[in-house]
Amino acid sequence: MMQKCHKKKAQFPLIALVFFVFIILSILYNERYIQEIHQNPPREGDDNGHQQSAIETVSFLNPIPILNGTLVQKYIVPLDKSSICSSTVEYNGRRAMWPIHMLEPAGQRFQEEGCDLFSGKWVFDSTSYPLYNESDCPFMSDQLACRKHGRPDSDYSYWRWQPHNCDMKRWNATEMWEKLRGKRLMFVGDSLNRGQWISMLCLLQSTVPANKRSITPQAQLTTFRAEEYNATIEFLWAPLLVESNSDDPVAHRVPERILRPDSIFRHASQWKHADILVFNTYLWWRQGPVKLLWSTQADGICEEIDGRRGMELAMEAWADWVDSNIDPLKKIVFFVTMSPTHLLKDEWEPGSEGNCYNEKYPITKENYWGSGSDLPTMQMVDKVLSKLSSKVIVLNITQLSEYRKDGHPTIYRKFWETLSPEKLLNPSSYSDCIHWCLPGVPDVWNELLFQFL
Repeated sequence: MMQKCHKKKAQFPLIALVFFVFIILSILYNERYIQEIHQNPPREGDDNGHQQSAIETVSFLNPIPILNGTLVQKYIVPLDKSSICSSTVEYNGRRAMWPIHMLEPAGQRFQEEGCDLFSGKWVFDSTSYPLYNESDCPFMSDQLACRKHGRPDSDYSYWRWQPHNCDMKRWNATEMWEKLRGKRLMFVGDSLNRGQWISMLCLLQSTVPANKRSITPQAQLTTFRAEEYNATIEFLWAPLLVESNSDDPVAHRVPERILRPDSIFRHASQWKHADILVFNTYLWWRQGPVKLLWSTQADGICEEIDGRRGMELAMEAWADWVDSNIDPLKKIVFFVTMSPTHLLKDEWEPGSEGNCYNEKYPITKENYWGSGSDLPTMQMVDKVLSKLSSKVIVLNITQLSEYRKDGHPTIYRKFWETLSPEKLLNPSSYSDCIHWCLPGVPDVWNELLFQFL
């Protein structure tokens, strides 16, 4: 009788051990599967036959900050263009409590010692500029190719930025490639940052033989590779920095933007391996209120918040990631300040109607500032960036771009929607005063980037 009891007791630890091993193997398999999805995402289709990648169709582990300062893993359903809110309430003031303590302000982030590269004037220079011809760049976008789409003047491409107290180093494509040798340069942001990325390709591609370069479009992430330099120049579409329902560059949502202010993993998993990062965000926050769907909110209830405060939450999440992941001795991070719009001609020419349409010369009034550059937003961004010490280099392109009311595509670009006869009779009504013609203003942004590398 005693022997039988002993046998039954001996079986229980064995069953428990088998069960424990099964649980461990399940967890390891899950984590490996998720890791493979992020490291080897399936290619997505083009504009005509877009396919969702696996990262958008499965739930995945996401680090979620919680109040006690520890990081937990939680399965959440990724946001996409079909995501909706079950209901919407007012924002209750909640903030993500990340287990990271940001550094105190230190050092100079905005300019080189003794030289403010961002304060100056535009000088007409038809000898040295443009740095490339629009028609010679095979990567030119129809959104930015103003001459191709009928712009009659070309003066906008001949302006050189001249800082007040110093000279910028002359652009040198070969030297830039040497700086990039063996590295990944990645632009992360919206269509304005994509314009800067295209500018960089146009500035650099001519020095690389056609059979030694390639471009791989994968919808959200597009990669240009130069074989002889073992270098890539990439663009990642992430207009709100954090996860949102607008993360598809083609099929995105503008009228109802939903974001997770405590979830940056989707984008960070792709940009974390880059050596040089160039971030921007601004334009998408100016389209009215946004909706917040926290990772811990399983019932689909969203909170509505104005664009600027939503941007601040996203900037804080991004800044926490930078602070905890960036070693400035190993990686270089740039943040590009807001690109101004020129929607109200009355601001630079009082009493006039219209916008940037038919403008042919820069604004010459020093320190001109229009409503296309939102000062409170600039102050908020500066507050967040000031806590990152020397981990981020700020490319303060706002003031110098403010002068360039002449540099926008206006009507001289491809429009994917059909324009009504009424609009066509009134060019100002559909003029693009947001993006920039190439060659043009974004080339100077890249010249400034070149100064800091």
